Amino acid sequence: MENKVLIFGHKNPDTDSICSSLVKEKLNKKMGKENCVAVRLGKINKETKYVLNYLKIKEPELIEVIKEGQEVILIDHNEFNQSADGIEKAKILEVVDHHRISNFETSEPLYYTAKPFGCTSTILFEEYKKNEVQISEEEAILMASSIMSDTLLLKSPTTTDHDKKALEELEKVAGINLKEYGLEMLKAGTDLNDFTVEELISLDAKSLDKDGTKFIIAQVNTVNISEVLKRQEELERAIEKEIKEKELKLFVFAITDILNSNSEIIALGEKADIIEKAFGKKLDNNRAFLEGVVSRKKQLLPNIDKNI
Repeated sequence: MENKVLIFGHKNPDTDSICSSLVKEKLNKKMGKENCVAVRLGKINKETKYVLNYLKIKEPELIEVIKEGQEVILIDHNEFNQSADGIEKAKILEVVDHHRISNFETSEPLYYTAKPFGCTSTILFEEYKKNEVQISEEEAILMASSIMSDTLLLKSPTTTDHDKKALEELEKVAGINLKEYGLEMLKAGTDLNDFTVEELISLDAKSLDKDGTKFIIAQVNTVNISEVLKRQEELERAIEKEIKEKELKLFVFAITDILNSNSEIIALGEKADIIEKAFGKKLDNNRAFLEGVVSRKKQLLPNIDKNI
């Protein structure tokens, strides 16, 4: 991959992070920018594996450290603490993201596209349309997978009309029933039985920093919250270890029921009481049930952030 522009999403990659990186590579090449390749910053989860296996696509290569001066394109993130080690010394050419902008600084101008959509792939879909680039069946399924994953089949409060319109048009190109495919994809990601507790709390974990207060919000999807909670004691031991090693003030582990659109959270750390202020819920046994809460980006993070 020497002399290639590396395209990648955040650490602990989810389906949007991986699929949008692949789509961005394909879009760039169709627009004559051949010198690029999608890579990943962590282990691929079961939901994403379902997509790649369905399309018979090989996993992007894993990278851990960025060399000084390496040209990169950031997908589905901008915060340096969620990016590759060494990102501060990289040459960031472009960012395509749908999250808040935080802890981000470059020494040179760049292309920066940030839109408050439910998914990065929705932004890329509009780039295809704007540049009149034809979307292949494979690209349609990759983008549709990202949208359905990030919006929980358009049920998440992060869903916008842009996401709905994109998915409607992508279904015509994909040539499959996206609702059926999407449900199977989400279910594949809820098989958590063979994960260790250490893996569970890091599968989809975002490291955050508010005025020097370091915290993590991790999330797993399931169809049975009580099954995950059977391992609460083990989970708490693993979380406490993370808090100590990373000097965190708060660790929130959200267990999200994708069928009923609710979450149960486990909150630990010296600032765990922030959860009580943020959601008006008393923690009982370090837990709180949050009805209708499924989105880290739009529901968990903003409420926690403004109470720190």
